[in-house]
Amino acid sequence: MQFAAPVDAAAARPGIEDRLAALVRVPTVSAEREVSGDGPFEDLVALLGELYPLVHAHLARERFGLGLVYTWSPAADADADPVVLMAHYDVVPVAGQEAEWTVPPFEGRVADGHVYGRGSLDDKGALCTLLDAVENLLAEGWTPPRPVLLCFGPDEEVHGATARQMAAALHERGVRPWLVLDEGGAISEIPFPGVSGAFAVVGLAEKGVMTVELAAGGTGGHASAPTGLTAVGRIGRAVARLNRNPFDVRMSRTVVSLLVALADHAEGAYARAWRAAAAAPWLAARLLAVAGGADGAALVRTSLAPTMLTGGSSANVLPSHATATLNIRVNVGETTTGVVARLRRVIADPEVSVRVVEGDEPTPESPSDGAQFALIAASVDAGYPGVPTIPYLTTAATDGRHWHRFCPFVYRFMPLYVPEADRAGIHGRDERVAVDSLVRGERCYRALLKGLPA
Repeated sequence: MQFAAPVDAAAARPGIEDRLAALVRVPTVSAEREVSGDGPFEDLVALLGELYPLVHAHLARERFGLGLVYTWSPAADADADPVVLMAHYDVVPVAGQEAEWTVPPFEGRVADGHVYGRGSLDDKGALCTLLDAVENLLAEGWTPPRPVLLCFGPDEEVHGATARQMAAALHERGVRPWLVLDEGGAISEIPFPGVSGAFAVVGLAEKGVMTVELAAGGTGGHASAPTGLTAVGRIGRAVARLNRNPFDVRMSRTVVSLLVALADHAEGAYARAWRAAAAAPWLAARLLAVAGGADGAALVRTSLAPTMLTGGSSANVLPSHATATLNIRVNVGETTTGVVARLRRVIADPEVSVRVVEGDEPTPESPSDGAQFALIAASVDAGYPGVPTIPYLTTAATDGRHWHRFCPFVYRFMPLYVPEADRAGIHGRDERVAVDSLVRGERCYRALLKGLPA
């Protein structure tokens, strides 16, 4: 897609694509850290010092294990509420996928106007554009009107324990952010009827995430003499019941705001349809599911996906134990406790145990009518002139969720253009980002920082 030229800004340091490529070449796979060790993570931390000398000369850096917090002191009011800008530098594995990649995942190749490699979008692209913006502002001699904290996590892809630790520690020191901004939305076309062109979708909230294990026991023995429903059969029946009984529709304030925004940008009858959907959850559920598929349906209900099954040891032995693992994304307005109660009610089998392996509640909803959201929208316009900024519900988990306890203004957005063709690369093969998006993203972050109120 073609965008208008970015708003004029002071000269940016050239070579942003080469810096991102260098970051991509460091295989910071957090899920493999227990085997590969901390070496790649320490290498990336050292590389940041080489790529961003002014950041490391002028900002104080603190480590939380492998997590990093850079503090940019203001020109005047050191007591003003700070801004927290986030990214993570760990990536998901590629083990078993390498042969499917057109470009090797950690080569960091720059070709045909793109940077290829694991993490180029999720989330080293945002990390790179943010640090480039700060480096360029330091080269201008600019300082922020209020403190700016750059918080970079090493384990977001494995549930983000470091981000939780950083948020709690900074809160204990009295940090009360004016704004928190993390990944979670992007510049993209929206696959809903009646609207066209790209939008900047900004997450106001995110769904909770749970890992739940279902388990059942059974009497062992020879499979030639089955004694009724086996442990495997019991678990299979439980999963089937859950699949046949989806969670109820519940429309959050964030989704209502999204539908109103769609109506504002839709044509003719579509505008009326989206406006009607904003007032009718059942209609919203139908329209979102038809128009947006699984992504659209997930906006208005808790989703459940069985992801792992285990049971049995041999084809001719009755299993004495079987389990199923469920990945559940809890809708805003619901609770993990309520989800567990509903699982037990739908399964309706006391022989199936339900155990929460881990779980985070859905977050509160940040407003879309205040100065913080307006600043994000203005920064988008600096990099992508004319692209509207609209609210969205983030259905995946981010490190930003750990800040909601301490700040009512937490948003999820990275200023990179992610077309439909590239979206599958996130956690998939041939992940890539356009060099033009990096250039525009740097403009967005620079505009956001320069637009901070005193």
